[in-house]
Amino acid sequence: MIKDIKPWLSAFRLRTLPLSVSGIILGSCFAFYNGFFNWIVFLLAILTTIALQILSNLANDLGDSEKGTDNEHRVGPERAVQSGKITSDQMFEAVKMNIIIVIILAFLLVYCAFGVRHFLYAVLFLALAGISIYSAVSYTMGNSAYGYKGLGDLFVLIFFGFVSVVGTYFLHTMLLDHVLVLPALTLGLLSVGVLNLNNMRDIDSDKMSNKMTLAVKMGKKGAKIYHVILIAGAIIISLVFSILYYTSLWNFLFLVTYIPLILHIKHIIKAKQPNDFDSQLKVLALTTFVFSLLLGIGYIL
Repeated sequence: MIKDIKPWLSAFRLRTLPLSVSGIILGSCFAFYNGFFNWIVFLLAILTTIALQILSNLANDLGDSEKGTDNEHRVGPERAVQSGKITSDQMFEAVKMNIIIVIILAFLLVYCAFGVRHFLYAVLFLALAGISIYSAVSYTMGNSAYGYKGLGDLFVLIFFGFVSVVGTYFLHTMLLDHVLVLPALTLGLLSVGVLNLNNMRDIDSDKMSNKMTLAVKMGKKGAKIYHVILIAGAIIISLVFSILYYTSLWNFLFLVTYIPLILHIKHIIKAKQPNDFDSQLKVLALTTFVFSLLLGIGYIL
């Protein structure tokens, strides 16, 4: 039984889950700060986001395998379909089942947030859920997979940054607040950095498979410069935010994450081999998660 579960746990790529919920935590913390917070909405938003991330991971495993991108030249964790531990048909069924789970969770989330009184808000967020499902699946699957056209970075910026943070805040408050723009942008840039790390690691195998990520288009040197701009930009924007919207010294709690971020930049500048980038994926993803947690808590305290 355990042997049957292990390939699926690997395909779920559990290490990506903390990053996926960072925006939910940050948006919820700001909602709490402003006197709006609903535990049921928070938990359902976490579950829906995790289900979406797992859906994306399963679909990517299947899509990259079908396109031949997952091959012997690829560096990083072994993919389930590529290894033969899970068949393409099994993975396709898992993708369909996960879509159903996301739809159910999204309906529950929207109902708990808006009820039946705010019908237009409910329709808007259900449409957003549909777009999120489509985006999760079509990153690598299908003939027009946007991940193969260098558009993945833009989608991550939008969904992991603005949709996640601002959307979660709206679910709690039914309000839009310009204060969230800079935190959402910061989180979006850090999340794009995680994707760019993955793309820099796979730059050679992706190029051979005609997967034209931004890293492939810019080349190794350009991708490194781009990465430094992403992380440095996130540091600068978050610092500006904490100064503009200062309320107490607790607001600067998140500054401790600058230490691993700066060390991360130094590591990437020196990186040469694919494994040098792969080793930094967990570092940046977990640092981003801690950043969102400390930034949010810093305004609650």
